[in-house]
Amino acid sequence: MRVLPVFSITLGRGADAMNLGDSIKICDQNDEATILTIINESAKAYKGVIPADRYHEPYMPMNELRKEMDTMTFFAFEENGILVGLVGYQPVKEVTLVRHLYVLQKHQRCGIGKKLLKHVIHMAKTRQILVGTWEAATWAIRFYEKNDFKLLPNKDEFLRKYWNIPERQIELSVVLGLEKSV
Repeated sequence: MRVLPVFSITLGRGADAMNLGDSIKICDQNDEATILTIINESAKAYKGVIPADRYHEPYMPMNELRKEMDTMTFFAFEENGILVGLVGYQPVKEVTLVRHLYVLQKHQRCGIGKKLLKHVIHMAKTRQILVGTWEAATWAIRFYEKNDFKLLPNKDEFLRKYWNIPERQIELSVVLGLEKSV
């Protein structure tokens, strides 16, 4: 497996500091079980927040993860050899989608999600980067807004054009966007 540094290793304090044992790596089939655990454990935050017809356990079954892995690249944040967060990177047409950004609960609020998001932004070859999330997941919306993403008014159009999701999910979701210079 190829291990990719997060821009550079920074020693010091604060949310953006990294330890020498921390890195972002590209995931492959050998990481499926860990990816699934991170997604399903982290997605428990949606229970009781999104409608019951959209939340189920496991949140993502293995067959769905495998389909997702066929359409996007997953990157994981590795802390001292253990995967604790992940993000999907999916170029679609003229945009890049940020997909499945999850960090295990005990590793949240340490800057890992921000590092993963910055990694995808850095990797993107497109000017526009989009992320979709549940409208009721206000914590996720705040996270993206703190990282310069803006809520887009024409979310249904974006969700139908770039995502392959059910109408019910379109109804309950929002799209945030970021423009970058390429």
